[in-house]
Amino acid sequence: MAIVSLLSDFGLQDASVASIKAILARIPGVNVIDISHLLEPFYLQQAAYLLSSSYSHFPERTCHLIFFDTFYEAVPTLVLLEKNNHYFLAPDNGILPLAFGREPGIVWKCFELDASKNFKDWVVAASETVQKLQISPPADIGLANHELKNSPQPILPKIDGNTVECHVIHIDRFENVVLNITEDQFLKISRNRPFRIQFMRDDEISKIETRYNAVREGEKLCRFNSAGYLEIAINRGNAASLLGLKLSREQHVMYNTIKIVFE
Repeated sequence: MAIVSLLSDFGLQDASVASIKAILARIPGVNVIDISHLLEPFYLQQAAYLLSSSYSHFPERTCHLIFFDTFYEAVPTLVLLEKNNHYFLAPDNGILPLAFGREPGIVWKCFELDASKNFKDWVVAASETVQKLQISPPADIGLANHELKNSPQPILPKIDGNTVECHVIHIDRFENVVLNITEDQFLKISRNRPFRIQFMRDDEISKIETRYNAVREGEKLCRFNSAGYLEIAINRGNAASLLGLKLSREQHVMYNTIKIVFE
C-alpha cells in the first residue's frame, strides 16, 4: 500500500485539506496520513523541524507532501527530493535544505505554477508524481534535474563564551517549547559543566529531566524530546504562556531568545 504523508499550513477551518485528500484518493491503494496542518504561516524553521523530526517514523518509499508557503515565489516550483529512500514533494522555498542540509541530495523539477494554472493543478501534479513513484524510482519518471534556488541558513545556537543563546522553533499543543539546540550540541558545549537556563523574573532551570512528572505539578523543567531537541515545559502547565515564550517574526525569522549559561 502506498503511504503519503501530509504537512501543511492550511489549518482546519476550511476544506483545503479535504480537497487535497480527495485528489490523492484517486491513487489506487493510497493511505494518507496527516503529520500536521497547523504550521504557523511563514515560520520556515518550525516547518523544517516538524518535517525532519517526523519523516523517519514512516516506512521507506513514503511520499511526503509539503504544502507550506507554496506561493513563496511569483512562479512557484514543485520539486522532488529523494532522501534516505523517502520522497519529498515540496515548494522550492527553502524548507528542504533547512530540514536536510545545504546539499540535501538530488532534486527534480515536477511542476511550475505559472499564471495559466491554479493550485489544483499543483495538487494534481503532485498526485501524478506519487503514482509514478509507486512504479519507478525518481530518476526514471521523466523529470529534469533541478538546482534549488532557495537555501536559507538555519538559525543556530549562538555561543558567546560560557553563554549560549537559543531560539524557539516550535510550541506544541501543551505549550511545551522546543529550542534550536539538540542533545548532541548541548552535551558538546556543556562538557559536563553545571548550567542554568534563564528566564524573566529570575526564573531558571538547572537540571535535565527525562519525564514531565519528574517535578511537582506546576514546576518548570527541561528535557530532550523524542526528536532530540531541548524542550522547556511545566508539569501539567503551559510553559509558553507562563514564561512569556513565543514564536516571533522578523523577516520570517524567529528571534525569541533563551540563554543557557554554563558554569
